[in-house]
Parts: sequence; C-alpha cells; structure tokens
Amino acid sequence: MSESVKVAVRVRPFNSRETQRNAKLVIDMDGATTYIKNPDNPSAQPHKFTFDYSYWSHDEFTTSADDVLEASSDRYASQRRVFDDLGQGVLDNAFKGFNCSLFAYGQTGSGKSYSMVGYGPNRGIVPITCDELFKTITLSPEPGVKYEILFSMLEIYNEQVRDLLSKNNPKGGLKIRQNPAEGMFYVPDLRKVAVASYEEIEKRMAEGTSNRTVASTNMNATSSRAHTVVTVVFSQIFGEAGKPGARKKTSVVNLVDLAGSERADSTGATGDRLKEGANINQSLSTLGKVISLLAEGQKTIPYRESALTKLLKNALGGNSKTVMIAALSPADINYDETLGTLRYANRAKQIKTKAVVNENPLDKLIRQLKEENEKLKAQLSGGLDPAANPSLDPEAEKKLRAEIFNEVRENLLANQYKLSEANRNFEDQLRNARAEISDEEERLLQAKRRRQHIPHFLNLNADPQLSRVVEQFLQEGTTLVGRIPRRNTMAKPSEGESTVAILLEGISIQQKHCEVKNVAGVVTVQSLASNAETKINGLPLVGTQRLMHNDRVVFGTNHYYVFIHPTNQDMSMKSPAVVDWQYAQQEIAEQRGLVVKVGGTTLTKEEELFRERVVELMPMVHEVNAISEVLNKYKTFEIVVMPVEAKYGKKKRDATTTPVVMMRDLLTGNCWHWYYGTFLNRRYMIQETYQRWVDGEIEDVEAIPKEEDPFWEPPEPVLVGTACVYLQSLAFGMDFRDKLAVCDCNNDEQGTISVGVEPCTADGQMVDDEYFIEDPNELLHRPFHFNVRIEEASVTSERYSQGLFVRYRTYCEDTFTSTQVVSDNTLQARFSHKRCVSIDVLDEDHLHYFDEGCVMFYVYAIQGDVAPEFGRSLMTTKELRKAERLRLQSDAKSGNSRPLTAVSRRSEEYVQKLKSDMIQLRSRVNMLNRKEKRIQDLVEEWALKPKSEQSFRGFHRAVNAAAFSTGTRWRTLSKTVTAAIHVKNIVQARRTSSASLSASTDGSGTTLLARDDRDKSPALATLAEGSPQMEAAEGSEHNSPERKAADTNSLQPAPQITPHAPAMVVAGEENNEDDVNEPIIPLVEVTPGVQSHTEKEKSDSMSLDSQMLSPARTNGRTNGHAPLATRSASRTSTVKSGVCVMQ
Repeated sequence: MSESVKVAVRVRPFNSRETQRNAKLVIDMDGATTYIKNPDNPSAQPHKFTFDYSYWSHDEFTTSADDVLEASSDRYASQRRVFDDLGQGVLDNAFKGFNCSLFAYGQTGSGKSYSMVGYGPNRGIVPITCDELFKTITLSPEPGVKYEILFSMLEIYNEQVRDLLSKNNPKGGLKIRQNPAEGMFYVPDLRKVAVASYEEIEKRMAEGTSNRTVASTNMNATSSRAHTVVTVVFSQIFGEAGKPGARKKTSVVNLVDLAGSERADSTGATGDRLKEGANINQSLSTLGKVISLLAEGQKTIPYRESALTKLLKNALGGNSKTVMIAALSPADINYDETLGTLRYANRAKQIKTKAVVNENPLDKLIRQLKEENEKLKAQLSGGLDPAANPSLDPEAEKKLRAEIFNEVRENLLANQYKLSEANRNFEDQLRNARAEISDEEERLLQAKRRRQHIPHFLNLNADPQLSRVVEQFLQEGTTLVGRIPRRNTMAKPSEGESTVAILLEGISIQQKHCEVKNVAGVVTVQSLASNAETKINGLPLVGTQRLMHNDRVVFGTNHYYVFIHPTNQDMSMKSPAVVDWQYAQQEIAEQRGLVVKVGGTTLTKEEELFRERVVELMPMVHEVNAISEVLNKYKTFEIVVMPVEAKYGKKKRDATTTPVVMMRDLLTGNCWHWYYGTFLNRRYMIQETYQRWVDGEIEDVEAIPKEEDPFWEPPEPVLVGTACVYLQSLAFGMDFRDKLAVCDCNNDEQGTISVGVEPCTADGQMVDDEYFIEDPNELLHRPFHFNVRIEEASVTSERYSQGLFVRYRTYCEDTFTSTQVVSDNTLQARFSHKRCVSIDVLDEDHLHYFDEGCVMFYVYAIQGDVAPEFGRSLMTTKELRKAERLRLQSDAKSGNSRPLTAVSRRSEEYVQKLKSDMIQLRSRVNMLNRKEKRIQDLVEEWALKPKSEQSFRGFHRAVNAAAFSTGTRWRTLSKTVTAAIHVKNIVQARRTSSASLSASTDGSGTTLLARDDRDKSPALATLAEGSPQMEAAEGSEHNSPERKAADTNSLQPAPQITPHAPAMVVAGEENNEDDVNEPIIPLVEVTPGVQSHTEKEKSDSMSLDSQMLSPARTNGRTNGHAPLATRSASRTSTVKSGVCVMQ
C-alpha cells in the first residue's frame, strides 16, 4: 500500500548575522500550519502551508548548565521532540524490515545540519537514531535473532562521489552502477564498516568529517555545495546462517544532509552562457525536477540525470518509507529563499512511495544468485545472437548486440556484488574495523597529550562543523611545509634534505613552501620560495616572522589555520580571544583595502550585506587569479562596485550597490562583469578545469575550445561608468542641463556626458521660459510631461573608441531606454537624443521621486577583438599581474587608491545631488533677478512720465504682476478673473443690504472695517500675502491729503513676510490706540446710497481685485491655510461702513 512522504518544517533562532542586521521575523506557526509574511507588503495576507509537523525552535527555550537547549514552553521543539516524531518512526520501520530515508532540505545556514547532526551536547536525528538503535538491541533483544550493522558515509560534490571513510578516492570519484533487473543504483566500491556500538559509529562519523575537511580544503571545495549521505544497513538474521530455515530481514536507512538550496536566479547565474556546463548545482536542480514530476504523478522520472537522484531513487519513488525535514530561516532578509523552501516541501508531501518488507530465506537467496550468475556467464561466453530479424541492417544489429551485452554485464556485476555481500563474514569485518578504530584511538590519545604542550595549527573552515578538525603539530626544530611534486616530477630527497612534514595540496602551494622553526617555545615562520604565498594576520609574509597565540596563518589560497601556543598565551596586538573563519576573511579584506575598518560604528543593512558579500568573494577571487597564473590564461579578476539597477533594472531590498567580479584581459584590456551567481558558476568550472589539468586529463589548456573554456567570453558592451541627474528642478517647472562626469566603479572619472531634463507639453514641446511652479503640490493629480535629453558623451580611454551608447530609465518605467550606438572610432559621440516621458496622473510618489530620486545614465562602450599591446604577449600572466600590483602599490603610497565600500559610490552621487541643488537654486535666483530687473525698469519708466500721465493704479498693477508672476500666466489669469467676478457679486449683494448693517462712519463718510472683525472673516488671513504693498491701491486721481499720504507709504520697502506668520494689513478704526501704527488700506470705496459705479470704475475695480487675488504661495504645507485651490474657491468680501476688504 502506497503512502505519502512525511514532511516537517523547522524554524531556527536568529543567527548573529541576522541579529546584527536587525532582521525581522516573518515566520509564524500554529499547530501543523506555517505562515510566512512578505516583508515588502506587511499588510497582505501571509502565505499558508500545512505539513505533518511544524516545529517552532525560534525562541521560548533556555540553556542548561551543560549547554543543552531546553523548552521553556510547550511551543518549543527540542532536538529530542523532533527525534520522537520523526527519528523514532524511522527506527521502528527499520526493525520491521522497511527501507527508510530521512533527508534535510533548506538554504545554507538555515539549520539543516543542526537538525540532522546537531552541535555539541545538542545531538541531532542521526546520532540519536544510531544511539537508540543499539539501546534497543541491548535492552530488548529478540530471542534467536542476530543483528548485523554496517555503516557508510559518502559525499557528492560536483557530481563526484567520494567515500568519506577512505583517505584515498579515485580520480573522478566512485562509480555508480545500476541493477537492470531491479532498477536500483548502488556504489560497489563504497566502503561499509561493521559496527557494534554507538561509540563506534560516533568515531566513524568523526573520521568521515576529518576526511571531508582535508578533501574540501585540498580541492578548495565549498562544503555548503556538497550532499552528505550516511547509510546504516541494519540486518536481522533469524535462525543460524547456513542451515535450512534461516532468513534475513534487511533495512537500508539513508540519512541525507542536502546541499544549500539557494536559488540560481537569486544569485544571478541565469544569464551565464556556461550555466548548463557546471555540475555543482546539477544534483539539487535534478532533485527538484524529480520531486515535481513525482508529485504530478508522471511515469517518466529523470533519476539518471544526477548522482544524487540515482542514489535517492528508492527513497523518492520506490521501496522506502521517507521523511523530509525542511529547515527555515526566520529572517526577512532570507524571505525569498525561505518561501522557495516551503513551496518545495509542499510539493514533496504529494509524493507517494510503496515500501515492502525486505525478508528472504538466506539459503534460497544465495542459491538463486549463484544460478543466475551461471546463466549470465553462459550468455556472455556463448554469444549474444539477437532474435532473427532480417529487417535489421548491420549497423542496427551491432548496436543491439552492444546493448544486450551491456545489460547482461551489468546484471552479472550486480549479482556478484549481492553475492559478495551475502557471503561476507560479519565477525571478520567487525574484527578488522575494531583494529582500525584501536589504531585511530591511539593516535587521537597521543594527539590529545601533544595538544597540551606542543604548539600547533588548527584548520579554519567556512563550515563550523569542519573547523578546528585538522591539527598540524610543530615539533622542536624545523617543520617543512610543502606539497607532493606533480605528475612525473617525483624525486627522492637527497641526503641531508628535509622531507615535507606538513603536506598540503592546492593552488599556490610550492613544493617547498615555507619552514616553521620551534626553538625553545619560540615559533617563527620563513618563506622558502619567492612565489610562495603565505599570510600572517592578513598581511603577506616578509622575511622571518614570529608567531603568537591565535595568529591567523594562510598557506596558498585556501589553507587557513589559527596558531595555538598552549604554553605561551601572549597574543599579537588586536588579536581576538576567539578566531573563526569569518574573522580571518574579514581581516584579509581590510588589509587589502576591499572593505573599510569600521571599529565600533554601526553599519546599515546595505553596508553589512555588502561587507559580507565582499568577504565571501575575496578568497574565491584570489583562487581564480592563482589558477589563471598557473594556466597562463592572461586574465585577472578583481572585486568592483556596481549599481544594482545596472543588473536587475530596479533596486533590490536593502541594497543600491552590489560587489561584482570584473574579469579583465591582460592583453587587450577588455572587461567583463560577472555578478555573484555567474562568478560562482564560473569558479566551479575553473576549479574543475584546473583539477583535470593536474590529473593529466588536459595536456594543453590552449587546446580547450573557446565555447568550453570558462576563462573565455565573447566581446560584449562594457559599462564605462555612470552619471546621475537629480530631478528637483522638475518639481518647480525648471529645466536642468549640464555636462556631468562619468565615473567608473572605482569612482575614477572616465569621461563626461551632456544631459538634461526639462518640463514640456504632451507633444514634447518646451514650455515658456517664464514657466515656474512655486509650490510643487500644485502638480498633484494632473498630467505631467518632461523631456530627457542626451546631447553627447566623451571618454578618455582609446579602448572605448569603437562605439558608445547610453541606457537609462525613470521611476515610472519598467524597461531601459537605449540611445543609438555611435561608432565613429572617436572618443566623442553625439547622440542628440530627446524623449518625452509622460505621467498620466502625478501623485505623491512622483513628487517624492522628484525630490529624492534621480535618473541614472549608464554609458556603455563597444568592445572588440583587438591586437594586444606590443610586448605584453611576451610576458606571462604572473608577470603582468605582478607589474599591476607594483603600480597599485605605487598608487597607494601616493594616496590615489581608495577602499572598496558600499558607500564609496555615494560620495560621487552626493556631490552630484549638491550640484543639482546648486543649479536649481541658481535658476531660481536668475528668475528673481529677472523680476527685480523688470520692477526697476517699471519704476524708471513711471518716474520719467509727466506728472499728468503718472497713473498710480496702473503702475501698481504692473509692479504687482512682475513681483508675483509664477510663469503660469493663463492659469493664474483664469483663476483671478473667476475670483474677481465672485467678489463683485458679493459686493453688490452687500450694497443692497448695507442699510441693515451696524456700522460706524468716519468724518468723510467712509465706512471702515473694525479690527475685531478680522476674526469674523478668515478671508482676511492672507490679504497681505497677495499684495503686501497695497496701502495706496487707489490711483493718483484721489487728491485728498490722505490719498497723498497713502501714495507715499506705498513706495516704502515691503515688510518681511514669512510663511508661518503672514503680515496682515487690515483697516482699523481711526481713533483706536492699538492701531496707531497700522496702515489703513482703502481698497474699494463704497459710498452709502450709491448703487453702481461707472464702467471704468468697475473695470478698474476688477483689475485691482485680480491683483489682490494672487497671494504669494509658500513652499510648505504647514502655514495653517488651506491649499491654493481651496482658498481660491472660498474667497469672500466683507463690507462694514463703506470699506470692502477682499481675500
């Protein structure tokens, strides 16, 4: 009967990296249901997944005195609880004779290894399962039953199978074979050791971990990209073997720790031309495909496409009871990967397997295998004549014979393997295994004693499980560090010559690399070859240097150690108390200037992410540079900073810049930028090419076809640099044009570009020169159009002369716009590019974009195959790189070099923003200067007129229009005329009811508005905003002394007006002491009893009203008044005893 794969998910606590970055929790669990919310859209409904088990291990736990994590509430899932739910079921099924599989899935660092293996006293499923297996056998043995247990441990890396219980693996890894009759895959040469206790299994696991560490270090393999498979073959023999009635029940238990499940598209490898040629992700990607097809119920499953799926065929679609545990990161910064893991697990629970009990009579099984072997041998020796088929041509018949031969041969090999397994004497196997363990125990005991008084090196590894596993002791005297000679250069040491005591393999390790001297407890290290790379505390080794406790030592490119001095704990300055891989990497990055020392300062999320990525990339870049030198590929690699938009077309979460690896041809100068995923993909292929060369599979690296060479790329456009234009000018209706510097990833100027942005009409026509927006809020909820102009660009380097083009995009666009390619073999390209960008309805986000955002212009150059510079091809890659290093050192001494930081580009952008602000302010100043010049001209014209022609009313209107013009003349005229008509209607209505108003009249018969009435009329609040100098609004035809005094006052300087405290000029009562210094503004005289004006007076009144209805608009929203549109629609007039005051 088939049953579904049992699936569980488990969320871990925040790690130190997530805590430092103030990560937010996005995972929640309720019973068997798991929820994950999108950090970019917190208000959206979270994604919901239901599994067999959802384990909450994020918090609600305490740490005991012996460092065991214990639950402080029922919600917390401890290691023991996870085993009780999952591991105990595996154990029970094993005793019943079922094959069992348990595998852990999740991204690197999500907690897979903790659940499977555990750390320290917090043991995981694998050790607890093995321990409980032997406890059950010991405490509850079944009478008449004999138990046999075999243990094996393998690793799949880059599609190669390595036996972790063997120190010597064949080149290319162990072979995987298939039993055609059963369809199952097996590894015939995999070592299986007999064990009789949990302690023996524990020692074998430690042995496998040590061998895994040495192998991964020598190959510079990334442990997070390897799959580890622990197999326990548990057999129960009922009766006495060799006698009738004896039967054997066998269970194969596979415990699989899968590699990190980082998505290929998230790393950026999807665009690499050689993506399909890399084997590093093949097993995991094939596993995903297999799971999806099984979940859909498909019949054709591609198990053969990867080593992992071959070995897991039984677990996924055959005779096995299978459990999957998916490890989850709780942090928002890992949201995409965690959501992918949940979806992966959700598909896996739809897979169904059909397990059967594996029980057979021993004598019958052996007899059947022998008989079948004899038949297969007879087939091979007697010829393989296929059924007569006259339609077969000779070629098809030959092919068919080959297929039959291979099938018979594979069947024979599979039967021989099973027969040898059945005939093995478990007692002999156990005796030999214990002898090995005894020797290993003696070695470990001696190492423990030596560790207490002899200085030694301990290895450092990116995987905490593989750190401090390998020990290299430094005996009194001289210890030689080096490698075994390659290929046919093996030679015996001459008499008196020291042999290599610390054998290392890998790139940049010389045959005699260095020597370490221990004289009376003082340990020094000295290089023995000019090309031997050794670093002490991040700095290259020069001459002889003394080692202090906790010093970091790096041999070559990938052998990292920490020096331990058990009898002298004196440390070098600034050495930490605890040294790990991360610290050693960061130290080297700081010493090389790749990141800035930050001391105790707090980094932003973007800066922390940038720093982590640089530290991760740095040793990989160092490695591929070393391989390039060894293979003489004339390529050099370095880490540079690039805008995220240049790759993704949009900003990523918490990041605006990203470190990328630039590959540069040392002969032609051509460059290629490889983003993180592409570089990782190429790095694996470069490693594989180097290993094949070392193994002798590749004799001449120059003979590798270009399409298969990981160092080769066809010429492609290269990013010369960027320039940005900030858009504040658009918010005020002004244009921006300038010649900007084009800066590369190191902020070095590579050329210039003449660009501009300008407001325009819907058809792209420029607006009037006087167009100006005082308050950007006036643009809201209306269409807006602006032109982007690119006039020309110039570069300084001759290698960019084959052609230039520019790419850009704005906030409201999803795709980039490119100019035409100008390829005139010149350093200056004229584009004359203009494009109108239209915004249908401008909203707050657009205004924010105008205020804070920018348009980034990416200048690209066409690259081609060019002849190398004279003399460079006569030098080797190593010589060329050395010459460049000397030049960089010279630049560093002269202060021309800069550290690589996430914010290094910001300084250039900040300067550009300040420049944009300056140009904008200069444009506003120029506009104000034009207004001032216009007013001065009006004053001079008025002064030169004869006295009889000096109409003050007309003069005031002209000055007011010049002072408060915004450039939006037709819109302003429309608003003011509408408001003036509205005021006129109010004035006429008030005149008809003036008799009923209580008013006080002065001696001249003019009615004045009392000061207290200002509070009754909010319309007075901004009176002076529109016309601060309207004390003499009437013309010179009013010749009374009061009019002349008002005319004189009107020529005085205007009072200072601020947005928050607008000056209000209101007519007051003539004898009010509080209003002695307050000017009286007679705006419109209303004589009691007079019901109409002449047409000229009405026209003048409306013109004057129009001027008064154009208040100066402020640039803020906190002046206490309604928006302009509201104020215009609510203008009123108030009449009291003859004076009408309008707002």
